[in-house]
Amino acid sequence: MAGGLEGDYYKGPLRGELPQAIESGVRLHRAVDAYTDSHPLVAQLRRDFPRGLRRFAGILIDLSFDHFLSIYWKDYCDVPLGKFNAGVYRALQAQEQALSAGSRRMLARMVEHDLLGLYLDWETVPASAARIGQRFRGSNPLADVGVALAPARDRMEQAFLGFYPDLLAFSADRCRELNLAEFPASDIAPGLKST
Repeated sequence: MAGGLEGDYYKGPLRGELPQAIESGVRLHRAVDAYTDSHPLVAQLRRDFPRGLRRFAGILIDLSFDHFLSIYWKDYCDVPLGKFNAGVYRALQAQEQALSAGSRRMLARMVEHDLLGLYLDWETVPASAARIGQRFRGSNPLADVGVALAPARDRMEQAFLGFYPDLLAFSADRCRELNLAEFPASDIAPGLKST
């Protein structure tokens, strides 16, 4: 789990500088990103994105999929979302000293604002995108993305529903390859339902 968070911050090749479990989590994070980007449903969704937003489609799809996972959580996990999120925060805090400064800052924000829980509300998607857009040079191209993103919302939801079972199967296979779990997909996280 800590490697999943660290995957957003650790750049460059993995050379054994991180604890083995975190390095494996970063590898999984990268594999999931690559799989997601190459999945036919996601590729089609990118092509169908509103023209002015295509450059940012990856960011916006990722954020919207976080929202839809929260919405459809009960279809994938028997553990209530709030309880699961609290467990994620505890697990990450237990590994905090092994995380980079960027990951530690993000973890602090996650816990302080319950960022995982906020994704139940669609407005978290454009608000998160606007915060990401502040990192770009010049004006923020995602400052008012909510209006432009609204027409793509239904297509993103349908893409998520078709894509997510494939991602679960891919992740289970990849976890076995990385020796992160020697269990069927339903045992990767307690309460995860088999697809």
